[in-house]
Amino acid sequence: MELFKGKTLVKKDGSEVPAEQVLSGKKVVGLYFSAHWCPPCRMFTPILAEAYEEAQEGDEPFEIVFVSSDRAASEMLSYMKESHGNWCGLKHGDPLVQELKQKFGISGIPTLIVVNESGKVITSDGRSDISSEGPRAFAKWLSAA
Repeated sequence: MELFKGKTLVKKDGSEVPAEQVLSGKKVVGLYFSAHWCPPCRMFTPILAEAYEEAQEGDEPFEIVFVSSDRAASEMLSYMKESHGNWCGLKHGDPLVQELKQKFGISGIPTLIVVNESGKVITSDGRSDISSEGPRAFAKWLSAA
């Protein structure tokens, strides 16, 4: 995926992995803008994680990338360990965080922007889709990709 070309993502355990390795072959990517200090984020993240884990059982070609608004890398990792699904996050402090916020017009969190493999937006309200449809939302996004 061009958006993350040459970037490194972080796993829950703090280890790093090339974005290309994580996103290779994925037809749909959810960009999850969130932070631990945000109460609505802490309420939505477990719902997203449950839907993600259930949908992953079907081996569908999608992934989620956490785009953190946390104040420190330690807060970001703590939040990931506490309630996130088994997805990776963009490294804390990476300039791409601000670029993505601008590109997608992020004015509040939590926000889940869903894009296809070329970066075209499928929905900018993935949060509502997950809240109302759960793991079925992933199938809907894949059919729109």
